[in-house]
Amino acid sequence: MKKIIAVILVVTMTLALCIGLTSCGEESSDVDTIRVGYMANYASLWAVLTGIEKGYFAEENLKVELVEFGDGAAEIAAMSSNTSDRIDLAYIGKGAHRLCIIGQAIIFAPSSVHTSDKLVCAKDSGIQSVNDLKGKKIGYSAGSSSETTMNGALAAAGLTLDDVQAFNLEPANIVPAMVSGDIDVAVTWNPYSSNCLAQCEGSYEIEFSDGSTNMSSWICLPSYAEQNHDLLVRYTRALYKAMDYGSDPDHADEVAGWCANQTKTSKDSNLTQWGDAHWFNKSEVKAALDDGTMKTYYEGVQNDMLAAGNITEAEKKDSSEWVLYDIMNEAMK
Repeated sequence: MKKIIAVILVVTMTLALCIGLTSCGEESSDVDTIRVGYMANYASLWAVLTGIEKGYFAEENLKVELVEFGDGAAEIAAMSSNTSDRIDLAYIGKGAHRLCIIGQAIIFAPSSVHTSDKLVCAKDSGIQSVNDLKGKKIGYSAGSSSETTMNGALAAAGLTLDDVQAFNLEPANIVPAMVSGDIDVAVTWNPYSSNCLAQCEGSYEIEFSDGSTNMSSWICLPSYAEQNHDLLVRYTRALYKAMDYGSDPDHADEVAGWCANQTKTSKDSNLTQWGDAHWFNKSEVKAALDDGTMKTYYEGVQNDMLAAGNITEAEKKDSSEWVLYDIMNEAMK
């Protein structure tokens, strides 16, 4: 009888361990899986891949599944879909911030900022500055940061769309258009801009500043934020750790390697993207939240959108209505 009782106790304890800890080899029920949209470039991946590789998301009991998209608008559309590419969160560049301002998505964390942009020019285009764009054939992608950059370049030169030949192209089609000589200028982001430089002999970049603020951010649907406040705090907390590690120049080579593996591109091409923006670390985000600079950044983005005609005066609103500063602050604790 004692032996039977002993066996029962052992079995009971084993079952308790299986159920309470790891469900007999399966993932713990406390682990939340998040599907995250990204674009195939360094800017989109530097922080999230660092968080995955360094185990920062795992520390928050989060499992991140990455899903690739061509632009921010497609990511936001996928958040509302019931298809296989449905996602929960996403990284966006400046252009898609317009969709946040008008209420289609909401920002819960920053990623990077920069105040200058670049255009890729064909060898024989004769373009030395944005003042030389008049009459040129420009390839861009509508509704993205590409269009925002083009409008900024024209504004900086005192030009309008009527002064140039602008062609709305899918991001992947800008490179072949440049190679074939159909356009003089490519307005796009990495890796497409790097591909233009690599595949178009003699092509080069010009840099300009129109005084605008170019932010990249992390977003979700407003309804998702309402239902998953704690999850967003956990994700952002892990993201801050990743940003601290990934923004350190000493780790640039390692991070570029992770991005290269994800995008199936060379590490060197990813390293060249290091200079595309200023990558936030946690202390910089905290300081910007504390002194109001972060709000200034996002209000600057909105003012740029208004000036460019991307939003109307009626659509303009306080940034606290489309940026979750409470998530950013709470994740600091």
